[in-house]
Amino acid sequence: MRISRRAVVLGVLTTALAAGTAFAALDHGVKQQKELADDSLELFGVLKPVAASSNVDFTTAQALANPAGLVTVAKGLKVNVVSAGNAAPNIDQMVLWPQANPTHIIACNEEGPTAAGLQKIDLKTGVATTILTGTAACDPVRVTAWGTVLFGEEAGSTAGMYELIDPLAVTGATVDRTTGVSSSPNIRRIDAYGLLSFEGLAVLPNGVTYYGDELSASNGNPGGAYFKFVPTTPWVAGSAPITSLDQSPLASGSVFGLRVGQGGNFGQGFSYGTGSWQPLTGTTAAPLRPLAIAAKLTGYYRPEDIDVDTRALAVGNVRFCGNNTGRDSARYWGETICFTDGSVAASASGATVPQVQLLVQGSSQMNMPDNIAFQAKRANWIVHEDGSTSDHIDGSRNNDIWSCLDDGADDDTLTDGCVRVITLNDLDAESTGGFFDATGTHYYVSIQHGSSPFGTILDITGWR
Repeated sequence: MRISRRAVVLGVLTTALAAGTAFAALDHGVKQQKELADDSLELFGVLKPVAASSNVDFTTAQALANPAGLVTVAKGLKVNVVSAGNAAPNIDQMVLWPQANPTHIIACNEEGPTAAGLQKIDLKTGVATTILTGTAACDPVRVTAWGTVLFGEEAGSTAGMYELIDPLAVTGATVDRTTGVSSSPNIRRIDAYGLLSFEGLAVLPNGVTYYGDELSASNGNPGGAYFKFVPTTPWVAGSAPITSLDQSPLASGSVFGLRVGQGGNFGQGFSYGTGSWQPLTGTTAAPLRPLAIAAKLTGYYRPEDIDVDTRALAVGNVRFCGNNTGRDSARYWGETICFTDGSVAASASGATVPQVQLLVQGSSQMNMPDNIAFQAKRANWIVHEDGSTSDHIDGSRNNDIWSCLDDGADDDTLTDGCVRVITLNDLDAESTGGFFDATGTHYYVSIQHGSSPFGTILDITGWR
């Protein structure tokens, strides 16, 4: 039987088209996402991830009547209300106090100087009491190894960080932002850190502290830099808690700035890799931004929250990860980056060699990462999305919270995958301040800027 050339050509073309269709259907990225969802119990401790962002928009009445309904969580998780109808409206980062057998949450309120700046919230009743007013945009809060609470302002180049001792004993204090002086002897501005827009904060047990400047790149400026504070007298782990702020290791020290690159090879384009700590002078109670520019420090787009990798810390190494939020209107989705800085023993020096690597690349689905928390029992990273809900490239939708695997033994440095574990149900709102308790079974999160006129703090349980 004779076969025409045209038939042969058509046969080859048909076979190629069929193969192309098969290849197009085999999207390995989609396959990997499905595998992550199928293995979510083993990898993320939830029975089933949240499939997609919510587009539900709670009214004020709904938010007040059903604060737990402000979020939809992954299957297996449970939403418990800690406080609703009591706390200040823009509760941001939070810590438990005391660390052993906590009775309260100590929380920043991200409003102006006339509003509550720092509050203590009773875990049993949800009742909030104002510790201090006078701060502007209170955002980061941390507990130290020597028994104090740090809280800072995300309020531009003159913002400060403060230290508080015996927080449950202080009520109704004030602070003067210009001088840094408080009406309470239990509160003192940490002038040794310098002044900048604080949000991310990684405090080691010896008092060495890493922090970023929440500054966007604009008009040619390089964005926010990262800094390292080294105490003059580092704290000795295991020592008894201090009884006076005069004993704090944060009373004095040196500040260094991060410059990624080696030798003369640094500058714009060097965001990841090995770097150095550049010594800065004249930092006490002084804005750090001019010093960062003069020292040619590496800039990032709005450095946000930071958390310490406590597994690395447990074996004596320094590793922490933080978010650079990006800008959704420019379709720059932001990223999560991780830092190493040698051993804890060697960290109290500017001579260590830092390294920065990308962990999570943002996307239209994980848009403008803001807060971050390390889930120690799994070594996963919980990442909060803070995109403009009306400006998402894929339509109006709520912000989400993601659980991301750390980098494994594969060839790259990137996360081995993320799944959506929580989505909000209020298009006006943002989730923030998320952190795990010491057991890793309670995840506390604040819902701020939402339809409720009060701060809402939720406790997410059920993590396997």
